[in-house]
Amino acid sequence: MKNLLLILALLSFTSSAAACYDETLSDKVNYENCKAYAEQGSAPAQFIFGYMNEQEIGVTQDYKEAVKWYRKAAKQGFAAAQFKLAVGYTNGYGGAIQDYKEAVKWFRKAAEQDHAEAQYNLGRLYYNGKGGIQDYKETIVWFRKAAEQGDAEAQLALGYLYYEGQVVTQDDKEAAAWYRKAAEQGDAEAQYLLGYMYAKGQGVIQDGVIAHMFFNVAAANGNDRAKQDRDIITKKMTASQVEEAQKLAREWMASH
Repeated sequence: MKNLLLILALLSFTSSAAACYDETLSDKVNYENCKAYAEQGSAPAQFIFGYMNEQEIGVTQDYKEAVKWYRKAAKQGFAAAQFKLAVGYTNGYGGAIQDYKEAVKWFRKAAEQDHAEAQYNLGRLYYNGKGGIQDYKETIVWFRKAAEQGDAEAQLALGYLYYEGQVVTQDDKEAAAWYRKAAEQGDAEAQYLLGYMYAKGQGVIQDGVIAHMFFNVAAANGNDRAKQDRDIITKKMTASQVEEAQKLAREWMASH
């Protein structure tokens, strides 16, 4: 999986970065070529070389070296590297001392280039007041940008804010809509919460069969609360309803 991610990245990078792999773009890492292009200043190669060091691909894992190369690429405006550098400042690893202000700075640079994960993480920092500024308006702006790009975590977070009425006006329909988007991407918590809304008739038409279906799907994806609520709602359903819900759950999992 690690190598596959790099191959996918290489498909959109410059030819110099492609030298990090052999000429057929197989999953064989060409360590020396990648390092050489990184040292020559290729931002994509610097990012990939940093990723290799972080993920132990063709080289001994070295977080400090990873951050070093992420920083070089980030300073050249490479969004993926800016995101990785911000993560380093958030978590305090690889020689990057935990510094939320620096994290906000680099997340914002990547976010402004439409990097969805950076947008979501920037929203989280503003929500929690990390970096010295708690700004709920900024939270919504960046959560929404990430969610609209398909980031499941942002979709889940936005759904939660609408459900609870935090930062935004409470709106069950909006909550359900964002939970659904995240659920369709396999997010077990969103699947559970959407099932809960169907069970209660919040933002959607109350439907025990659909609720059971989503509880089933979420439970299959490891959500313990979904298992508990599925067992509770099962007691209120007929055998044919349970059978229908299980059928729908199988169909959902097969198509998602």
